[in-house]
This record gives sequence, structure tokens and C-alpha cells, in this order.
Amino acid sequence: NAGLLELSLGKFRNVLLNQTNPVEAVIRNIASNVTVVIFQVHAQQSDVVISFDKNPSVNSSGTGVDKGLVSILRPQQSVCTWYLRSLDASPVLSTAISIPYMEKDPIPGGCNLEFDLEVDPNIYLDYTLVDIHIKFAPANLGYSRGANPPSCDSGTGQNSRWRLRYDVYQYFLPENDLSEMILLSHIRKMSEVQSIKANGIKMLTLTTDDKTNVYFSSLPGQGVIYNVIVWDPLWNTSAAYIPVHTYACSFADLVDNCFSLSKLSTKVFFTALAVLGLFACFFGHRFWKTDLFFMGFIVAAFFFFVFITRVTGLGYDVRLILTAVAGITGGLFLVASWWRFGSILLCMFIVGLVLGFLFSSTIFFTPLGDYRVFRDDVVFWVTFSSVAMMIPVLFVGCPRILNILASGIVGSYAVILAIACYVYTSLAYITLDLLRRVLNDYFSRAYTNVPFQTNDFIILSVWIMLALSGVTVQLRRERSEVPFPPHPYLTWKRERERRSTNVLDPSHHIPPLRERIHSKLLHFKEFFQKDQPAGERTLLLL
Repeated sequence: NAGLLELSLGKFRNVLLNQTNPVEAVIRNIASNVTVVIFQVHAQQSDVVISFDKNPSVNSSGTGVDKGLVSILRPQQSVCTWYLRSLDASPVLSTAISIPYMEKDPIPGGCNLEFDLEVDPNIYLDYTLVDIHIKFAPANLGYSRGANPPSCDSGTGQNSRWRLRYDVYQYFLPENDLSEMILLSHIRKMSEVQSIKANGIKMLTLTTDDKTNVYFSSLPGQGVIYNVIVWDPLWNTSAAYIPVHTYACSFADLVDNCFSLSKLSTKVFFTALAVLGLFACFFGHRFWKTDLFFMGFIVAAFFFFVFITRVTGLGYDVRLILTAVAGITGGLFLVASWWRFGSILLCMFIVGLVLGFLFSSTIFFTPLGDYRVFRDDVVFWVTFSSVAMMIPVLFVGCPRILNILASGIVGSYAVILAIACYVYTSLAYITLDLLRRVLNDYFSRAYTNVPFQTNDFIILSVWIMLALSGVTVQLRRERSEVPFPPHPYLTWKRERERRSTNVLDPSHHIPPLRERIHSKLLHFKEFFQKDQPAGERTLLLL
């Protein structure tokens, strides 16, 4: 009692699938010059089963949200049939399409040796909070109906599959949009060769000598579609694999799902940091100690979070609380160091490093960071450190300008990080991708491309506006002031010596601190004592 779905080659059809009644998808009147038909079906979050038979078997079916099958046509064959059903009891909205290829077009997954299907055009995707891993089976050369397929392992010359090339494409869904219809409408743009080239972003090209797996940085909550085009340079023909999508999060989890990614502890931490950063953006140089505390907090919190994540297995919330404590301690330590030693050079070096860290992270946030040369950790960290060190070196002769720039730019970026806890923005990955690389030994293999859409342009404008306003206000306010406050410890020491030697100074006659505390305690004690009776008292007679 299967429902019937009549399809046309190259045309999408939306279809509701259920668990009990499979849908029979049929294509008729297939042209004789078509040798291969790739049929595929896509759903947002519920797995569907696609098979050649009504009773699926491991070697003749596939299960997932993005699955497809390859039908190798026999001579005179003009009809193809597949069967679809969902694994959920409730109806599942999906979209299906069948794409034809000719005898000179390569066959995606035609040399599969790893997965269950004999010819497997699917892309297999796994994700974590850190990275996304896609892998696929190698393709084979095309051939005519009724002929034997070319051997996958007979030589490596230009007459074998080894001449094939694989272009990996990436496509971002609209930000902050997890709707089902948006996915189904956009996945159509990544299903056929010409549409993929027109809409996708080409990330890399693999040869047959390369492993057919690629890593990308994970973007939880952001929809991404991946696909691979296999190209035959001899015939200049191409074919597309089955597109696969992910949001790098779960729709089904009760907590930390795709709709509530940021934890409460994260929101509290970065909101508090944003308040301090906004103050430093406009008043950092005037309130010098507060600015030092802000910079010290950032340095101490970053290194402590890396250390505690590397060496312990504590939960995220516990690590974030301990990181906040370490950041406060680091900020107070930097302020205390300034008070005791008064080294402008040391403080400006730390402030410059924070600004240099952000500047270098921004450089590698651009497409420059995906160059193959930076996959090597030594090359990456030497280059990153050199760029970061440039900032304090370049501004060594003008520390006041360096401090104002650092407080304005870094302080305003703290506001952006807080915004990212409530609304998705790719700007958060300027520093997050660097943190991932520090914490994960294999993150260097991941491509870190991110979307940059309307939402990101608006938030980038907010960042630029805040930074420019903060720097301008501080430069105008501080232009007639001394560059930095005097050394606080020396000032306090000179003041103490002056009071101890100048008998005309009223402060010279102030008792020592110990005597003043003792006197205050006596007054406090007398407050609780009862009044003593004075003389004889008699009752009042009326």
C-alpha cells in the first residue's frame, strides 16, 4: 500500500514521509543517453530511509537526514524506482530530487571500499563542539550502459580514476534561522553541479592521492551545507555527491540544544566583562588602575582557562567560575604591581600584548588563516606571536596612545563577545578559534571559514563605532593631562616622610594608626555599656 510519488529528472519535490506507509518514488521515460541517476532525499532533523526495495537491507539502503542512492541503468531501462519512509511515527517533511548523468560523467562513490553500499555517493558527517568532519568514497570514471565499470585499482595513469579531482564546497544558511523550510529551499542550491558552483564557497581541491576527508571548524547553531564535485579533467565533465547539512547541535536535547546554546554561566561571565570593557573603552586611561585590572583580568583568565582545561576534567561551569576568580586575582596583581613598582614599561608591554593578541587573531580570522602553510603549528605560532609582538614594539615611544587604543578596541570587543551570548555572530570566532587551537591538538587541520551576513555587518559596525568613539573621547580628554599618574608607592612614601618631618603640618599631629584603631574600639565598646546610677533614687509619689 505504498504511496506513489512521480518524479521528473532534475526537479525537486517536497513529500511527507511516515513510518508505516512507505512512499514509492518513480521516474519514467528516462532518455537513452542517461547512464546513471542519483536519487536523494533530505530532511532537517529526522532520519529517513531510502532503499531500492520495499524491505530495506544494509547493502541496498541508506538512513539519515541527507541520503542518496546511485542507480546504474541497464540497456533499454527507462524507469527507476526507490522507496522512502521515515523512522518517526509523526510525519516528516522532506524534499527529493533525481539527477541524471551521462557516460562520460564521473560516478560519485563508484570506488567505495569503506561503506556498505556498492556505489555510495553520500557524504558522511560527524561533528563536535570543536570541529566538523566530512568523508566520502572515491569516485570512478563514467561508462556506457551495459559495459563493465572501469577497475578502481588498475594503475594510476591518466586512463584511470586517479586523474579525478574533488572540489569541496561550503554553503551557509541564513544566520539565526533554524526553520525547516529555509533548509529545504537552500539545499536545492547545493545539489547540482552548476548550482553548487554558483552559490557555494570552494574551500579546497583534493586529488586522488589525498584522503577523502576534510575538517572544518564547528559553528553551533549555524546551518551549513557541504558538497563535493568530482571533476574529470580529460573529458571536462563533473558530477555532484549528495549534499549534507549540519547545525553542529541537537534539536532534541532538553538543554544546550540548538535554541539555547549559551549557558547561563557564559552569559553572566561575558556580560560582566562587557560592562567592565565598556567602562574601559571610554574611561580606561583616566581610571588607570581600572584599566590595568581589566587587562590583567583578560591575561590571567585566558591562560588559567587553558591550563585548567588541559590538565583537569572539571565541568564547564566550574572551570568558568575558577577562571573568573583567577582573572580577578590577575587583575588585582597587575594593579598591585603598578602600585609597588610603578613600571610604565612593564604595564604597557602587557597592555600592548593584549591588543596585539586581538590584532593577530583578527588577521588569522580572515581567509589568510586557511592557507595550507599555517596548518603547521610551528609556522602558525611563530607567525602569530610575531604579529602580536609588533604592537607593543611599534608603540614603545608613545605609551599613552597605546593604552588608549588598547582600552578602546579591546573594551569594545568585550561588548561584542557579550552580544554573541544572546545573538549569533561570527565575530566571536575571532578569539574562539584561537582558543580552540590552543586547547585541541588537531584543530590545525580544520578550515575556519565562517559566514559574514547582515547580522555580522551590523555588529561589526557597532564594534567600530564603539572603538572609534572610545578612542576619540579619551584622546580629546587626555591631551592636556600628564601622560600617566605618578608612581603611587613613591608618592605615598614621600608624603609619609613629609608628614613625619614637618611639625607645622596638621597631619604631623595625627596619632599613629594603631592608637586611632584602639580609640575607635573604645568608643564602640562604650556604646553598649549601661549608664551608671548617680546618687540615691526614690519612687515618684503621686
